[in-house]
Amino acid sequence: MSSSRRSERSLISHDEDEVVRLSHHPAIYEVETEALQGLRRRIREFHEKERTLSRHKRRVVRGKAEERGRSFPGTAERPAQRKQVFAAAMKRVNSELRRRADLESRASQAEIAHKALALRRSANFTKPPVADRTADTGMDVIPSRRRRTTVPPAKIGSISQQVKNAQARRDRRA
Repeated sequence: MSSSRRSERSLISHDEDEVVRLSHHPAIYEVETEALQGLRRRIREFHEKERTLSRHKRRVVRGKAEERGRSFPGTAERPAQRKQVFAAAMKRVNSELRRRADLESRASQAEIAHKALALRRSANFTKPPVADRTADTGMDVIPSRRRRTTVPPAKIGSISQQVKNAQARRDRRA
């Protein structure tokens, strides 16, 4: 659930607010990509800290952990709300970094497509080769030294006819 800028400011400290402010709409577009990655690291650190405090407070309420010093009073709701503020800021920063990466890849893909189109167009308009030299007769044929065994055409059907005649003679004897 999104929260207003004013309610975010009431939940976090001044230093944390400076970091979260950079993740909002007009300011995020003015931040360099490297600085945006550093911003993401800082927001992640704040988020992890609040997650740890929230978990600890819930464990204290259930009686599974000892209470921390006086610097951490109250319920587990406050750290959970602060954690949500940092989670929303991290989501904004991540989506902006993703948007910038998509923009860069789209630009590089367009450049690659233009180069491919130019190559294709140049391949369609190739000049014929110059007719100054011609090919030689080529390689010499080496005749095979294997013996050719071919059956003469007169013998092709005679073998099967011999088998038929022999079978007929055997049948007459019996």
